[in-house]
Amino acid sequence: MTKKVNISTESGADVQTVSEAVAARLKEYRKQQKLTLDALSRRSGVSKGMLVEIENCAANPSIAILCKISAALGVSVADIVNVASSPAVHLVEKQDIPTLWTGPKGGSARLLAGTSGPNMIELWRWEMQPGETFESTGHPEGTYELLHVEQGQLRIAVKDTELLIPAGCSAVARTDVPHQYANEGKSKLIFTMTVLEPH
Repeated sequence: MTKKVNISTESGADVQTVSEAVAARLKEYRKQQKLTLDALSRRSGVSKGMLVEIENCAANPSIAILCKISAALGVSVADIVNVASSPAVHLVEKQDIPTLWTGPKGGSARLLAGTSGPNMIELWRWEMQPGETFESTGHPEGTYELLHVEQGQLRIAVKDTELLIPAGCSAVARTDVPHQYANEGKSKLIFTMTVLEPH
């Protein structure tokens, strides 16, 4: 089961700014594709009530919900949270980087940058305090994650396989199945993650 966590911020875009961007972009993409809320709900597996709340800036959707909605619309999470842009090169300023997960002990997951469109690539920076865990039900078929641990030790469980990744090491994981990240150590865990989600 995916843990429901709220969008929040840590030295980046504030909650209201991110919520407004998500609301505006969701409406924009849904209307471009001439999808009703009912149709998007069926396609994404996200309840109509939640979609209404997101479009009205009354809900802070979890990463899992943003992934489901973006996949259903054929766009990236970066498109939805307004991090992506179309120029050949562009700067994502510190204040525009959203934190899309906050752990119970202060950990965070920040979407540093991402490409537009259905064949998307995202760059994330995760910080997890000792004892923090994040669970996902899985991304669309064919999704891969590249992970590099900067500090601490990451335990990743992908379906029935577990792997410990110490500082300085990297790993590749196919994450279109249920998976979990955890910091079971005694110090802060910091890792970067690149997500490749083909259309």
